[in-house]
Amino acid sequence: MSKQGIYLGKANLSVSGRKIGPISRREALCAAGSTVLWSMISGLTGGATPARAQGLGGQVPTVDRLSVRVVTDSYYLAFAQNQKVGNIEVQRFRLPPSDQPPGRTVQSEFGLAWHVESTRGGETRNIMLDFGYTGDTLNNNLDLYGIAPENIDAMMLTHGHYDHFGGMVGFLAKNKSKLKAGIPFYVGGEEAFCTRQSLVGPKPSNFGALDRRAIEDAKVKVLFADQPSLVADHGFATGSLPTVSSERIFAPTRMRAGVQGGFGCYPEQIAEDKRSKAIADYIPDDFAHEIALVFNVKDRGLVLMSSCSHRGVVNAVRRAIAVSGVNKVHAVLGGLHLAPHKEDYVRYTVLALKELDPNAVVPMHCTGEAFMEIAAREMPGKVVRSYTGSRYVFGA
Repeated sequence: MSKQGIYLGKANLSVSGRKIGPISRREALCAAGSTVLWSMISGLTGGATPARAQGLGGQVPTVDRLSVRVVTDSYYLAFAQNQKVGNIEVQRFRLPPSDQPPGRTVQSEFGLAWHVESTRGGETRNIMLDFGYTGDTLNNNLDLYGIAPENIDAMMLTHGHYDHFGGMVGFLAKNKSKLKAGIPFYVGGEEAFCTRQSLVGPKPSNFGALDRRAIEDAKVKVLFADQPSLVADHGFATGSLPTVSSERIFAPTRMRAGVQGGFGCYPEQIAEDKRSKAIADYIPDDFAHEIALVFNVKDRGLVLMSSCSHRGVVNAVRRAIAVSGVNKVHAVLGGLHLAPHKEDYVRYTVLALKELDPNAVVPMHCTGEAFMEIAAREMPGKVVRSYTGSRYVFGA
């Protein structure tokens, strides 16, 4: 085992026509039935037990239209052109013309934050997905896009890395009086709150932890979505991502259990096999708490948002298919965490995605240029270059 990653088993994902055998939809949903009991217990104990998100009980929701705005990413190009990729509309953000001297502009930084809007009939839902690195950048960009905090119906964090939750405290400090009372905040489990160290650089360094007190002060309701769960009635969280491919778990961080000053995770609420080791010292992340957000768009198929894909983007897509029973993958968006990997591994991932036959792939954040080059050759016309401010529209 290397310091940089953990290799998980032999390949069982073919890129030449052989079908994988992921868990069935019935198996994927079975554990979610316990969420009802969990929620009842939570209510009876006054919230002492963490609340579980509502599980999927039947068919996943179908939306008529879905738009995904990249609120914050690493790069902004003011000259990027609007385009169409098949029936997907790609809108680029440009500052409106003005007679006044230039003022604020969109800010980019390492990290990722999204705004997701879905419509079904006369219903509209707005979700904040991840929060980027700093509150200043997040709040600045939300203002420029005209995204109103009071319209947000839910928030979700894909995993407990600072470049995905760092902007949350600043966002809550500025907007908590505007947010809907008891707004749900979906996370993949208690490990999302653990204290972490970054292993990028000459020596381990503090990589922060979620501020429980700031979340509580904003009257945000934390919901565990470690099993397949409804998100704002329109979408669903994959729950924890089983490994059904030979993708590696790249571990650039390690975590520790324990709570001090409102920061950290409760040891009794993390997996028993990790508990004692995580209390004693930092242990490698396996990202068991990582989740992805998915929508089923009418007449299009699944649109999956995986912010970093530490457990593998193919694993995330296969999980979404198993959970939903929908085989058509319309689009895959997000960070694929392939920048640290060698070219042969990147090519394997490209070919595995190609076999899933999405209509579009939109790499962001930590994906890396090697993926862009290989994917453009293997999936011509399907790979979309993304920038801070870009908005992707799926459906009618």
